[in-house]
Amino acid sequence: MLIPVILSGGSGTRLWPVSRKSYPKQFCALLGQETPFQETIQRVRRLGLECEPVLVGNREHRFIIAEQLRQIGVEDVDIILEPIARNSAAAMAAVAFWQLQRDEEALLWFMPADAVIEDHEALGMALEQACEVAEDDYVVTFGIRPTRIETGYGYIRQGQLLSGKENAYHVARFLEKPDIQKAEEMVADGQHLWNSGMFVARARVFLEELKKYEPSIYEAVFWAVKKASVDHGFIQLDEEAFACAPPISVDYAVAERTDRAVVVPSIFRWMDVGSWDSVWELTPKDRDGNAVRGNVFLDRVRNCYVNSDGVVATVTGVDDLIIIVTRDAVMVSHRERAQDIKHMVSRLLDEGHPEAEQHVRMYRPWGFYESLIRGDRFQVKRIQVSPGEKLSLQKHFHRAEHWVVVAGTALVSRGDEQIMVRENESVYLPLGCVHRLENPGRIPITLIEVQSGPYLGEDDIVRLDDLYQR
Repeated sequence: MLIPVILSGGSGTRLWPVSRKSYPKQFCALLGQETPFQETIQRVRRLGLECEPVLVGNREHRFIIAEQLRQIGVEDVDIILEPIARNSAAAMAAVAFWQLQRDEEALLWFMPADAVIEDHEALGMALEQACEVAEDDYVVTFGIRPTRIETGYGYIRQGQLLSGKENAYHVARFLEKPDIQKAEEMVADGQHLWNSGMFVARARVFLEELKKYEPSIYEAVFWAVKKASVDHGFIQLDEEAFACAPPISVDYAVAERTDRAVVVPSIFRWMDVGSWDSVWELTPKDRDGNAVRGNVFLDRVRNCYVNSDGVVATVTGVDDLIIIVTRDAVMVSHRERAQDIKHMVSRLLDEGHPEAEQHVRMYRPWGFYESLIRGDRFQVKRIQVSPGEKLSLQKHFHRAEHWVVVAGTALVSRGDEQIMVRENESVYLPLGCVHRLENPGRIPITLIEVQSGPYLGEDDIVRLDDLYQR
């Protein structure tokens, strides 16, 4: 039986400022109404496989994952959480060990959560070919026939035809992202394929090869799964053990070194949505080659991508630019340099700018909050709490809070009091008081929180009781 595995632990820094560590690209609706993560799950379901997918993601994103699954009606799937990022080899090993407990011959189809794939019939045919080869104990990857010169993808050089197979080749070599000249040469010779990052292999075979070439990853993940716990429906890998795994990609750990690597050349349209240039390519354009999203106005503009999240963005007299506007950041780049945005994000990190990793809106298991105004000794936030959810029982050492409910009805615990706060009503929480907010109703609560005090950091929260065990 084939088990689809969706890897959703990436950070997507080349799609900053929309994609950030706190809410990365696989969870952002860049091309349509659904996110890449949701589209990947829907794609798997459309293929009519017998098993629901197994999901692997970062522990910090667990409630984002759960909410996005709820939105598309997916329930009862295994969600394995990485306590810290350790790259694709460790993530895939965690799933392999988990499934090995159930079926030693389990066949796993690993795929990233951020690719665009069209022509599901062709994908199904390639998957069938890959499974047939993987059942003979090979590690099979999908190579995509290049349709253009591309420097943003890795490549695979196909070797000799696998004996007895029509469309499966030994892998001669994996190649990193090339410069433009090398990319032109590889596309021209007809022997190179784009590396899709998708693999099919038996759990047992993958782990055998991992143990051979990266025993430290094998050992660390074995114990991380062995000591795993199940919490609120999530499979929590043991942090101490998992942290011992070196952060290595599956390409380096296994695919580039094993003699069992096989590639199936594929013709379905595939694209890694890894940069703003690829988003521009996939988005419908006007007659001047411009693609826009949001509240955007153009005048004498050609071949640009402009994305504005709520703010009016006007662009005049430029060509070939990427312009991204969010509430707290603006990014402008030439389209040909879209791959280099990650260097700017690294610089922001080095200089201590929180915008490098954190969004204005921060998601929590109970809903979200976003900062509206911040000044000297005060901050104003908008908070939304989902029906049936509640914040932790907590107190603060450095700030007082004033809550104004603008929608819904909140039940507030303040010391020994239980206060029902309705729309257009408010409650004051003095410095040091023990308090909690919960939503007993059927619609989300929206409230405005005004904080005041000498220190307003998120680490000034002392949790006394927490439904989500943070």
